[in-house]
Amino acid sequence: MSENRYRSNKIKQEHTILSDIFPFLEEIAMMKTVKSIIPGRINRRKGSGIQAYLQLKYKTASGIKLLGKTSSSIQEVFVVTDNQDKTIENLKLKEFIK
Repeated sequence: MSENRYRSNKIKQEHTILSDIFPFLEEIAMMKTVKSIIPGRINRRKGSGIQAYLQLKYKTASGIKLLGKTSSSIQEVFVVTDNQDKTIENLKLKEFIK
């Protein structure tokens, strides 16, 4: 089996990941319904002094899209799953998404 230098567990790490949301992604990666996590682009936002959190945006053809929000940035996060509803339910149970 070849090793993929851009993956750690189920998290693709080819690009930067906001350090404040990385612990959330590591826990989400442990969910049985999750196949892969692909962090996307990072955008700036006005600082508001909030704690990092994840927000559910919508379902996609391959899973769900989340936004990881920190006081100064927003990062798109794509979660690949065959069972979107169960994954969303698990995220809500663990209070990962608002």
